[in-house]
Amino acid sequence: MKIKIIIAVFCSVLCGYSSALNIGVTMTSLDNPFLTILLNGMKTQAQTTPDVHLQIEDANLDVGRQLNQVQSFIASGVDAIIVNAVDGDSTMAITQLTKEANIPLVYVNHPPIDVDRLPDTASFIGSNELDSGTLQTEAVCQRLNGRGNVVVIMGPLENHSAHTRTQDIRDVLATPECSGISIVDNRVANWSRTEAYDLMSNWLTTGIKFNAVIANNDEMAIGAIQALKAAHADMDSLVIAGIDATPDGLRAMESGDLDITVYQNASEQGAVSIRVAQKLVAGQAVPRNIWIPFELVTPANMEQYLQH
Repeated sequence: MKIKIIIAVFCSVLCGYSSALNIGVTMTSLDNPFLTILLNGMKTQAQTTPDVHLQIEDANLDVGRQLNQVQSFIASGVDAIIVNAVDGDSTMAITQLTKEANIPLVYVNHPPIDVDRLPDTASFIGSNELDSGTLQTEAVCQRLNGRGNVVVIMGPLENHSAHTRTQDIRDVLATPECSGISIVDNRVANWSRTEAYDLMSNWLTTGIKFNAVIANNDEMAIGAIQALKAAHADMDSLVIAGIDATPDGLRAMESGDLDITVYQNASEQGAVSIRVAQKLVAGQAVPRNIWIPFELVTPANMEQYLQH
């Protein structure tokens, strides 16, 4: 009996997480291919550690619903909470609630408005959006030799990633090398393939002329591609760019339809969020912000990303 007790204590020290760990996870939306990859990264990481249990909720793009989910997690006594924020500008209440309850908090992918002022019991894991739209637009500029017209398809206006990616586009096009490129129209399609299809169809109906499509994510780029192909547009004369390098995006690139995307390692973001939650529960210090780099993807290097 003494030997068994000694072994159990020894294992608890080496393994670090000997007891069951309950983590509440609230996602912006489960009806989103990129966020599905993010969530699967969490699940895969959780499976590597015995007795890590995830309680997963879908906020369904509703800020109030997400706040209620966090309150329910706190009431049920979870050990940590992971939040993929619906709206980064509405996260201060979540940060305050978890701080008062002394429950570790991890934001993932969508940065909170207080990202630089998080308490010691909280952290943000994501990719720096200043790089995403910049890499994307610089590649478009190069393909167009610094001249032409583009249309921009944006995510939700209240979303930090969409706002930053769109500003990245404008900043790159303001540089001397790319100042010969004009934005002829920019509209919101809410990360949606269907909405982007409808938007592109409307643009084509109005006769708007453009040389490139710059979309804030791959889903909207794919929707634009589908509308262009349905209208028998000359795809070889257009440059189509997205962000995220999702499996569907990479398949579109492999088939010759998508020219540019930017890899955001959603799986790694998800895995790191679980590891950080475990460390916070164990009382270990973690960085306030943990950045997973973006990477430019073109047909020249897409093979290495098809394996992800």
